[in-house]
Amino acid sequence: MKRATPIIATAFALGAAPAFAGNTMPPMDDTPVAAPVAPAPTNVGPDWTGFYGGAQLGYGDVDTNVSGSDDGVIGGLTLGYDYDLGNFVVGGGLDYDFADIGVANNAATLENVFRAKIRSGYKLGNGLLYATGGYAQADTDTLGSDDGYFIGGGYEHMITENLSMGGELLYHEFDDYNSTAVDVEATTLQLRGTFRF
Repeated sequence: MKRATPIIATAFALGAAPAFAGNTMPPMDDTPVAAPVAPAPTNVGPDWTGFYGGAQLGYGDVDTNVSGSDDGVIGGLTLGYDYDLGNFVVGGGLDYDFADIGVANNAATLENVFRAKIRSGYKLGNGLLYATGGYAQADTDTLGSDDGYFIGGGYEHMITENLSMGGELLYHEFDDYNSTAVDVEATTLQLRGTFRF
């Protein structure tokens, strides 16, 4: 024990810590540690990318600047394509509706409506809330056909991986219908069922 004392004293004097038995403390590391980063929120839901086709049925109200409004049943076929961008969905489609709704106090009858549409929407879980608009063509039995436009919106919900159901509200406008000085406005509210490929 007396011989070990000068060795320990020399080690302290030189700044070296003696290795004592049981000293297992790791060396200190002053490197800063980055705080954990939370993952970016994502809107989990189905993938809407792909073609779809289906049917729609609902109510139509037709009004003109020369008479009151007339209403009735309207319905037909729809098809289109959607592209899923993550939280948002964009797409385009075609509608063809059959109708039997009087126009201008039954001076004419609206027989069908064709639409070429674009839409853009935000995903809400398994649903899609969207706005839509585009070109419309209306055809009547006595006043001929005319071109116009429509705007509106809707909600579509994915029931299964391939089946969706929804509703759509559209406003149509046909100014100076077929050069007759009659302005026609039509509002439709329809339920839609589509199969997605």
